[in-house]
Amino acid sequence: MTSHDVVSRARKALGTRKIGHAGTLDPMATGLLILGVEGATRLLTYLVGLDKTYLATIRLGAETTTDDAEGEIVATAAPERIAAIVDDAIASGIAALTGEISQVPSTVSAIKVNGRRAYDLARAGEQVELKAREVTVSRFEVRQMRRADDAIELDVVVDCSSGTYIRALARDLGAGLGIGGHLTALRRTRIGRFDVDDAIAPDEIDASRLRGAAEVAERAVGRIDVSADEARDLRHGKRLEGAADRLPGTVAAAIDPDGRLVGIVERRGAALKSAMNMPEGAE
Repeated sequence: MTSHDVVSRARKALGTRKIGHAGTLDPMATGLLILGVEGATRLLTYLVGLDKTYLATIRLGAETTTDDAEGEIVATAAPERIAAIVDDAIASGIAALTGEISQVPSTVSAIKVNGRRAYDLARAGEQVELKAREVTVSRFEVRQMRRADDAIELDVVVDCSSGTYIRALARDLGAGLGIGGHLTALRRTRIGRFDVDDAIAPDEIDASRLRGAAEVAERAVGRIDVSADEARDLRHGKRLEGAADRLPGTVAAAIDPDGRLVGIVERRGAALKSAMNMPEGAE
């Protein structure tokens, strides 16, 4: 099931077309997908950039056209070459891909090139060259290793910044070891403070299961409480002069006395100003 499939189900279940999602899941991937409904779609931009956690399986010993199991195998390593890869070499390869790294995304990623998705260009047979980007991999840990004559399989957990491609980690680990590598399984288990264990299945979507915008915004970016007068001023585009010290980070959710989300506020000198306002009456 793709991200588009989930959105389609949600539109039917909730009776609205205005639904978006925070971060695409590849067709091969499973796990957590955050949806925004109606006015809450305005919050999605603040969710997309949150750190994420993935569980993945990497197969070392073969390269594919897509850096995952859905592509065609283009190169394989000899059994003796695979057998020569010791555990310490794998650990060193993983260490080199941990921390702040420069990563070239997979050619079948959703990145746009001249207005078109890279995966559409690649599938059309066009040459795709993507620029390296700086990402942060704060944890890249092997949970289990399985060896066979033709492959080494690693079950791993990865904590990373938004924009990190786990397929690219598999590809680059295999390339560094000289035997190739690709991804065979991927599950997203966390986005920021949102965990897959708290999620519902696509066939369980209904209005009673929706989380309030104020709760989601607070979990995503933190909160400040504002008075009714301050809420009115923010909704009318006015700044809260001298209020910047109340901000816990770079942005925060402004919550009114009734517990409703006014919007997301940001620092402007010594003042606070709305970076995004929710529609009045939205929950």
